Parts: sequence; structure tokens; C-alpha cells
Amino acid sequence: MNVSSIESRILYADNHLLVVNKLPSEIVQGDKTGDQPLSEKIKAYIKVRYNKPGEVFLGVVHRIDRPVSGAVIFARTSKSLSRLNEMLKAGTIHKTYWAVVKTMPPQESGHLQNHLWRDEVKNKSFIRPEPDKYTQLAELNYNVIGKSKDYYLLGVELITGRHHQIRAQLAHIGCPIRGDLKYGYPRSNPDGSIHLHARSLTLVHPVRQVPLEIVAAPPDDTLWNHFAKQFIPSAT
Repeated sequence: MNVSSIESRILYADNHLLVVNKLPSEIVQGDKTGDQPLSEKIKAYIKVRYNKPGEVFLGVVHRIDRPVSGAVIFARTSKSLSRLNEMLKAGTIHKTYWAVVKTMPPQESGHLQNHLWRDEVKNKSFIRPEPDKYTQLAELNYNVIGKSKDYYLLGVELITGRHHQIRAQLAHIGCPIRGDLKYGYPRSNPDGSIHLHARSLTLVHPVRQVPLEIVAAPPDDTLWNHFAKQFIPSAT
């Protein structure tokens, strides 16, 4: 186990929880691909780093899509897992994302509220004009926080946490995320990623009861680096 490969991406760690900056290529939990998930890599890291005998406990608190990068929370105890799950349901874990789009949104900032239906077979979410028994309400706030010659950087504040919510809602207003073929962007990124990044998490520690603000640097590529250099001060 290469301890440094995980250790260099740890954003926060204590005896109760651990937050890692996920790479775009990683899955958080195991799926039908059979690829090693980030959760198993972290368990192996904990076992080596702390010389843990036997099975390592690690609870997955939430997930982000495989082509998406950024901050993911894991629980190191059952107590913290239970409390973090309660906090997610109560909406007291606040998440912000960065999204790179080609098209300027209709407004510099806005509130999006849609009725989202998830197609399990296609693994895709669709927006319906009216709510029904199959839809869930999806809400987010966005604002333009950076510009380059060809792209716009959006800051997105999630209010709800639905399947592919940001991807579907931004595409619905004519702003598919760069590289996101599934939601209408014309070209894929060479590495299969999309330019959506889980930028920050704000929460109260589930055990210690102190406020935490955790920020994840975007992946190292030309476009992300452009925005990181020029627009981080206005986006944090």
C-alpha cells in the first residue's frame, strides 16, 4: 500500500472522521466495474498508517460521481457515521461545488428549483415540468465567480442532494459542464473527467462540536489551474 498516495490528499483527519480529495477517476464505493473504490484505499491506508490489527471500520457518509473530483467525508466510528447521516438528512452539512461551463448562464447568479426524475437504467436524471410520485425536488444556488477566454467558472451551493443534480440542472439552463457528454456537452475530456469539483464542506464536527470548513483544491490541469490562480480569492 502506497501510504503517500492517500496521505497527500487528506484534507482533514482525526479519530472520528476523515475527508479526502477524490480524484476524478475514482469511485467512492464498490460497483459493478469491480474497480477498487476510494473507501477500500482509505481502509488500507488506515491499517498501514496506524498499524491497525483486524478489520478497519470506515463508513461512507456521501458519494460524488466518478468523473467528479473533490471533498468526500468518511466516518471512522459508528457514532460519527450515525451523527453525520443525521446531519445530512437535516441539511446541516453545507456543500459548495465549482463547475466549468462553456455558455454564460441566463443570469450572473440564480436559484434553480426543478423536479428531478432518475432513470435507473440509463443512470441519468431528467427534469420534469411538474412534480409527480417519481420526482424529487432539486434546489441549488449558483453564481459566476470566474471567466476565461472560452469558459465560465460557476460556484454552486447545493440545497438538496439529488442524483446528478448539478449536472442536470445546469444543462437544463443551457450550461452543460465541460466534458459531460451524458448531459449534452459536445466533447468528452481526454481522461473521462468532467469539470465539476466538490470545492468545500462546512459542518459542525459530529463529536467534538466545533465548526469545520474544509476546502479541496481542484485537479491539476490547464483549465482548473487557470481558474485556481486567478479566482480562488473571490471564491472562498
